[in-house]
Amino acid sequence: MALVQKLQILSKSFFALTPNYAKCTANQLSSARIASTTQPLCKKKEISITFIKASGERIKAKGKIGDSILDIVVNNDIDLDGYGACEGTLTCSTCHLIFPKDVYDNLPNKPTDEETDMLDLAYELTDTSRLGCQIIMTEELDGIEVRVPSTINDVRSS
Repeated sequence: MALVQKLQILSKSFFALTPNYAKCTANQLSSARIASTTQPLCKKKEISITFIKASGERIKAKGKIGDSILDIVVNNDIDLDGYGACEGTLTCSTCHLIFPKDVYDNLPNKPTDEETDMLDLAYELTDTSRLGCQIIMTEELDGIEVRVPSTINDVRSS
């Protein structure tokens, strides 16, 4: 009995519960849930990107703000041979993409040293090359077009 009394005292002090807490009805509990203090989940805005393959084929895909370009390729089941082999762990250069200069200059983040090291091993490297796994889509990037190199180099298989 002493243990029950100590638990009641603790519950009152920590949770500010009244002695009548056991008498709450289902209606009272459900109305308490309505008064949540958390932010509701918001639906992320949909964006688009166009991949231009070496053959000239254009593949338009949709994603959401906050997705990486690798996520968009995977989620849309786009057939880019070998693309994203390391699943975004920065241990290959298979998601190498070439951006137009104006888009490249306005990407939200500059390449890290790790990304630059992987890019050094990519085929068809340009001044505007980036790894798609490292580019997170923003509203400003909606509608961009990126060029996919004709071949990939998976450094993990060397």
